[in-house]
Amino acid sequence: MKMQQRGFTLVELVMVIVILGVLAATALPKFVDMGGDARVAVMKGVEGAMRGGNTGIYAKAAANSQLGASGTLTAAQIVGGPVTLAYGYASTAVELAKVMDLSPAGDFTVVAASITHAKATTTASCVVAYTAAASATVPPVYTSTTTGC
Repeated sequence: MKMQQRGFTLVELVMVIVILGVLAATALPKFVDMGGDARVAVMKGVEGAMRGGNTGIYAKAAANSQLGASGTLTAAQIVGGPVTLAYGYASTAVELAKVMDLSPAGDFTVVAASITHAKATTTASCVVAYTAAASATVPPVYTSTTTGC
């Protein structure tokens, strides 16, 4: 009696798996947006850099007796200066950005009240807003919005 082949050979199964793997490797990047996740991470890093930079500014301001409602740290007192102060902290995001290393600079837009990611899907929704210190007892406020990154 003659036996008929049933099913697939191992070689045929391996070839199908290889072809599916190649198709998945070429199609998957088109469906997964890693750029948005990367921009969210960058903006979280920017917020951390803003907080750290402002802590350094405050330390320099305290060392130079500049904790009043206004003041200025000169270039000799802080790298990136002069920096205008409000209660020992940077008075605006522009002043704060002077002591930060935003790189590449073309990826960011710095205005008085915020730092945005210039390459975001919706730049107005990929931002870290900065509110300067309101008094000696009220520190600056940092507000991140990353829904449009």
